Amino acid sequence: MSATARTAPAPRRSRRDRPLGDDHIGLEARVQVDDHLDTRIWLRMLACSAQIQQQIRQRLRAGFGTTLPRFDYMAQLERHADGLRMNMLSRYLMVTGGSVTGLTDQLVKEGLVERTDDPDDRRSWRVCLTEQGRAEFERMAIEHESWLVDLFKGMPAASKNVLYEQLGQLRIHLARDTGTTPPRKPAAPRTRANHD
Repeated sequence: MSATARTAPAPRRSRRDRPLGDDHIGLEARVQVDDHLDTRIWLRMLACSAQIQQQIRQRLRAGFGTTLPRFDYMAQLERHADGLRMNMLSRYLMVTGGSVTGLTDQLVKEGLVERTDDPDDRRSWRVCLTEQGRAEFERMAIEHESWLVDLFKGMPAASKNVLYEQLGQLRIHLARDTGTTPPRKPAAPRTRANHD
């Protein structure tokens, strides 16, 4: 390691971030005080999401021997009693069709999901929870909700309501903007010739 690398100053954090030690800062460790606010918001949301997901993953594994993707898959099917086409399930979960097919194969083998012909489209499969799958998901969902309540415990209800509303506004904003603004080309690096 070079002397320069050893003595390089640590990134500056804002005063609000200092209560988070190195064990908890996570993705926000990339943030510096002079970073653009949009960058700081994005990294903070990622950090919060990653922290919550890590807790939920650990608890699902320890309590039920399952994974978060399996839980999310079953949660979507639980909301749609008549089942879902595989392509819709893929869209709702925001994953590839291949991932959904792999999970479906596992859950069918375990008797938690059944795959049937779609009456509206012979080329498609429809998947739904079996009775066993519904019962297993219900047990997990009760625990899952209590874990989330525990994670948000101590945060004032008014703050949670404001956060929920603001995140909803952000989602609407992002949905409207998606695909309408083409990505910009990076600016050419500034050289002495550009200044003359």
